Amino acid sequence: MEDVTADSGPMAPRRGRPPVSDRQRQRQRLDISRHAVRLFAAQGVAATSGEQIARAAGVSERTLWRCFPSKEGCVEPLLTQSIEAFRAVLRAWPPGVDLTDHLRTAYRPALDPSSGRDAEAVLTVIRLTHDEPALRAVYLVLRERAEDTFAEVLAERAGESADSVDVRMRAATMSAVLKVATDGVARAVAGQGVTPEALRRHREQLAGALGLVTRGL
Repeated sequence: MEDVTADSGPMAPRRGRPPVSDRQRQRQRLDISRHAVRLFAAQGVAATSGEQIARAAGVSERTLWRCFPSKEGCVEPLLTQSIEAFRAVLRAWPPGVDLTDHLRTAYRPALDPSSGRDAEAVLTVIRLTHDEPALRAVYLVLRERAEDTFAEVLAERAGESADSVDVRMRAATMSAVLKVATDGVARAVAGQGVTPEALRRHREQLAGALGLVTRGL
C-alpha cells in the first residue's frame, strides 16, 4: 500500500489575519495618535473616551487598548516625534565640531512643516500638555527616558561614565532646555502656524543654551 503522509498534499490555507509587522503597528499607533489629539483638542481629555478615539481611527477598542495602556497614552507617538528629532541630531554630532554649530546646520525639528504632515499635530499636543495634567505626565516621562541618550553622548565626549553625577546633570539640563524651547515655539505660533522665522529663533535659542551645557566637554 502506498504510504501517504501529511506532507504529500497541498498545505492547508492559513486561517486568521496575517501577523502585523512592527512598521504596520507603528503606523497604526501614529494614526490613532492623530485622531486622539484632534478629539482632545476639540473636547478635552476628560470628555473623550477610548471608544470615541477607536471609532475615529477606524479600529476596535480592543486594538486601541492593545496599542496603548490608556487614552492619554495615545499622544505618545506624536510627542515622541518632537523628542526623536533632537535625539537623532545629537547622535550624529561629529567629533571635533561644536554642538552649537552642529545644531545650527543639522537640526530639523519635528515642528518644521517640511519634516512631515504631523507638524501641526505635534504643536497641538505640546500646547495641550499645559492644560491637561495627564498628557503632561506622558510628556515628562518621555523626556526623562530621552535623558539616557543625552547622557550616553555626553559621557562619550567627556570620557566619563554615563552614570556620573556631572554627566547626568548635564543630560537633565539638556532635556530641560529642549523642553522649554519647544514649549515656547509651540505657544508662539499658536493659531498662525510655523514660520521659517519662528523655526530659526527656535534653533538659535536651542543652540545657544545647549552650547553652555556642553562647554568644557
